[in-house]
Amino acid sequence: MTRKFGPGILVAAAFIGPGTVTACTLAGANFGYALIWALVFATLATIVLQDMAVRLGTGAQLGLGEALMQSAPVPAIKWLVGALVFAALLIGNCAYEGGNLTGGALGIDALLLEASPGQGPLVAGLALVAASVVLIGRYQLLERLLIGLVLLMSVAFLLSVVLVPPDFGQLFVGLIPRIPDGGTLTAIALIGTTIVPYNLFLHAAAARKKWEDQTGTKEARTESALSIGLGGLVSILILSTAAGSLFKSGLDVTSAADMARAIEPAFGDAARYLIGIGLFAAGLTSAITAPMATAFALSEIIGGDEAQRSRLYRGTALLVVIVGAAISLTGIQPISLILIAQYANGLLLPIVAGFLLYIMNRKDLLGAHVNSAFANAAGVVIVLITLGLGLRSILRAAGVM
Repeated sequence: MTRKFGPGILVAAAFIGPGTVTACTLAGANFGYALIWALVFATLATIVLQDMAVRLGTGAQLGLGEALMQSAPVPAIKWLVGALVFAALLIGNCAYEGGNLTGGALGIDALLLEASPGQGPLVAGLALVAASVVLIGRYQLLERLLIGLVLLMSVAFLLSVVLVPPDFGQLFVGLIPRIPDGGTLTAIALIGTTIVPYNLFLHAAAARKKWEDQTGTKEARTESALSIGLGGLVSILILSTAAGSLFKSGLDVTSAADMARAIEPAFGDAARYLIGIGLFAAGLTSAITAPMATAFALSEIIGGDEAQRSRLYRGTALLVVIVGAAISLTGIQPISLILIAQYANGLLLPIVAGFLLYIMNRKDLLGAHVNSAFANAAGVVIVLITLGLGLRSILRAAGVM
């Protein structure tokens, strides 16, 4: 199993967090199947962009942070760009971490009911688990844990679709790109929660760590596509479940946690187990990968010898977990923070993707692993579509559209 799955499963585990469960649930509850196309596009776009990150890591043996620092024309721009990228990752991932820990705790709470010790102890326990896994740093152990959690999450949401089959006619209609009234921010959130900029840093660094020469590039690319495809399928299952159960029901659904109560008429007692397991697995996987991505980026941007990088990595990862736990425990609404971070991701994505496209056409770095004409064309289309959605959101907020 671990020969077939590796760094790609980290990416799938990272983007299927409580934020994804929330965004997909709200999309299905509020707009039915109308935004399925956004998830399909986001999944295919993620496969394309993460394939570039894989080739950067295995072909050039570079992380995205390192490539960014090497490509800046002058030192002032290099450090300015590095500081901005790291600040965005740190702030965004701390907010995500708060939501990840809360989401995981909500999942356990749904399973335990009366026996639950309360939100505070559950968040603290999950934070301790996430910090321990990241700090121990045993890559094979991490792989196996995340593979198990992603498969568990997949089975939970697959069963939900089996119990309440979707309207396949409406589902296929939803594959036609259109944005219903009031659906622009939701479409951006669906794309932002799937094509996550920090995953590009995570994937390149993790691929280089697992395959220390170019011979693993083909295996890494295949594993990436399979893992991300599985993650995209899970997201589509969540949206379909919400669309089939909640759309036009009149029920007020403001978070993923409400979904368990809202679908009890259809699922019966199984509802809390399905959503509880799904939220727990989603929360824990993302609570592990968000600190990793931030830590990889900082250690690559700052550089230094192996010992210095290791200290930076561990310190940064621990900081993200601690700040995320504090956000969760202070009562700040993590769902709002997560959705805001997803909107920001959707707006930031064209910039990061544009930079990645530039790097992937540098033959001096990548040699035979530079982008093909197809990869460049697909990358340009992704940048233009995400840029268009972002500009539409900004113009609508300004009252222009």
